[in-house]
Amino acid sequence: MQLFKSTLAMLAITLIAANFTARAQEPAEDTFLWLEEVEGEKALEWVEEKNRESLGILKGNSHYEEFYSQSFEILNSRDRIASPSIIGDFIYNFWQDAEHVRGIWRRTPKDKYLAGNPEWEIILDIDAMSEADGVNWVFGGASGLYPDYERFMVALSRGGGDAVVRREFDMNTKTFLEEGFYVPEAKGGLSWMDENTLLISTDMGEETMTTSGYPRQVRLWKRGTPLEDAPVVFEGEKDDVATSGFIINKNDRQYMMLVRSITFYTAEYFAYENGEILKLDIPEDANLVNILNNQVIIDLKSDWQPGNSLFSQGSLVSIDYDDLLNGRHNLTLIVEPDDRSSVRSVSASYSKLVVNMLNNVSSELFIYEYVNGSWNATRVEAPDYGSINVGSVSSFSDEYFFWYQNFLTPSSLYFANAKDNSIRKMQSLPEFFDSSNLHVWQYEAVSADGTTVPYFVVGRSDMEYNGKNPALLYAYGGFEVSMLPSYSSVMGKLWLENGGVYVLANIRGGGEFGPNWHQAGLKENRQRVFDDFHAVAESIIDRGITSGEHLGIQGGSNGGLLVGVAFTQRPDLYNAVICQVPLLDMKRYNKLLAGASWMGEYGNPDIPGEWAYIKEYSPYHNLKEDQDYPVVFFTTSTRDDRVHPGHARKMVARMEDMGYKVYYFENTEGGHAGASTNEQRARGASLNYTYLWMKLGGR
Repeated sequence: MQLFKSTLAMLAITLIAANFTARAQEPAEDTFLWLEEVEGEKALEWVEEKNRESLGILKGNSHYEEFYSQSFEILNSRDRIASPSIIGDFIYNFWQDAEHVRGIWRRTPKDKYLAGNPEWEIILDIDAMSEADGVNWVFGGASGLYPDYERFMVALSRGGGDAVVRREFDMNTKTFLEEGFYVPEAKGGLSWMDENTLLISTDMGEETMTTSGYPRQVRLWKRGTPLEDAPVVFEGEKDDVATSGFIINKNDRQYMMLVRSITFYTAEYFAYENGEILKLDIPEDANLVNILNNQVIIDLKSDWQPGNSLFSQGSLVSIDYDDLLNGRHNLTLIVEPDDRSSVRSVSASYSKLVVNMLNNVSSELFIYEYVNGSWNATRVEAPDYGSINVGSVSSFSDEYFFWYQNFLTPSSLYFANAKDNSIRKMQSLPEFFDSSNLHVWQYEAVSADGTTVPYFVVGRSDMEYNGKNPALLYAYGGFEVSMLPSYSSVMGKLWLENGGVYVLANIRGGGEFGPNWHQAGLKENRQRVFDDFHAVAESIIDRGITSGEHLGIQGGSNGGLLVGVAFTQRPDLYNAVICQVPLLDMKRYNKLLAGASWMGEYGNPDIPGEWAYIKEYSPYHNLKEDQDYPVVFFTTSTRDDRVHPGHARKMVARMEDMGYKVYYFENTEGGHAGASTNEQRARGASLNYTYLWMKLGGR
């Protein structure tokens, strides 16, 4: 279980000289600032007009209705696997389908689920609650009271935003407690300390928040007292990203941790012991993952040499909790990856660590046991050459779930026990598209600085290398997020089955090869990420897989920035661009919503020296007139309270002002995910693939 340092949620050729000499200067005045007023009357009228114009064209295409019907059927399929969450003696699950549009939170006894005959008990019906309250509630998860889990703090957002309302729920009566804990809508977090005490960070007024829009105070809130009177036990600085706290319950010992997140990638950790706050002496860029057998598990993002021993970047190490409190650094190595592998995730069961590794962008699973002062590893006999995601892990046993999939193999759920290293396949998704004639290749591109960048190609095994295949290139390239082989039912049905080619690029900025792969694209080195992306595009063109006329690109959030840069720097390479919930105005990104929290990734545009390199790629500032830009499809959400919808709005307005044709769709809810219901997800997918076939397939 990864604790804190959350992430949002990826190769290259040298830019031709003309791109540098012709690059536009930043506008002297931003005439579209009014579009940053999220719910301003004028701005919403503009949104409605743009939606109407674009939807009229895209929905009018002959493929839209067929695509919508196919994707909606897949998303609502009852053959989907009910994702399990182990909480005490029950398996909990959140489920959406045609009858439960907004979803139901439900549970079944664990033995019934494992036997394959779950008896689901509905705990909370979000549709019924939304209708009763007149609010489009979106379920945001629940935090249970250890160890009996008879009380939960349930998170609910209005339309899918990051800010949530939290209410105390009684599992015995299946009702919210009228006099229970209630936290008004805000960003933040909480943990149960005991039945009558919450460790909480939330919005208590402007002075209690950081410039990034997150809480900077942690309070201990006692039942029956006003939240505003809860004593502050810890406080960070105004310019920090956030301050938070969390509690780990392990083997009859409770650990209370406090975190001052200075930047997105640096933090100070503190232990709260007997009313005293003790700073933990670990590197600021290290990630405290968990505590197991009194060993603090630490993920290193840079080399660390606390004594005579050097522990290299990317390693996973541990140290006795009490020794750490007392300044002793008797570290023990758990695993040290090489330059083509990395630690993807670490989960703790009752007595074991479940470590998910990446080896050349393929997952491997290991169990680590702490015995006589060292960690012993055993490899799990999980399927090879795909992506493994560790799911729910039990706190009371060594049982856990994991998922396996690849591009052509539907996701399968496995039940495992770290104690005896046994695994059992529980269920597999059906094949939602015909993959009998499809093949997967892994190639490499060479970026502008000579770095080798891997990428996957999925297409027909008898594909002709004539440069005419419609191809979709996807990547992310930021925040140490790895892009892995995955089975996409909707993409397979609407794209691959119809003859499209899918390309997934493992560009720098991601975490495929450890912290260094990510850090190579930070701040002043950001152009490397874009060079990697261009290199993959040129590589698939050079191989004859596709051509600029038939190549489309797609990215969301940081990936939206990526494709925004891609089409403004190299419009000759791309004929279709899907730019989703994007960052685009990199001059003002740190002033909009959570933007200031990402300055560790991009830099601070208010510092002249840093703006000097940011402005070289900021899409909003590098638009030029009289260019052969593709007709871009921008999407965003009014309820996105992470990446401001103003980025997409202003980019569209400025491009249209320059005379460029674009498509635009802004969902009125959905948050940063862009959609809250299966109907909205199906609509979004259908719009995307209708657009792609219009632009790339001549349909």
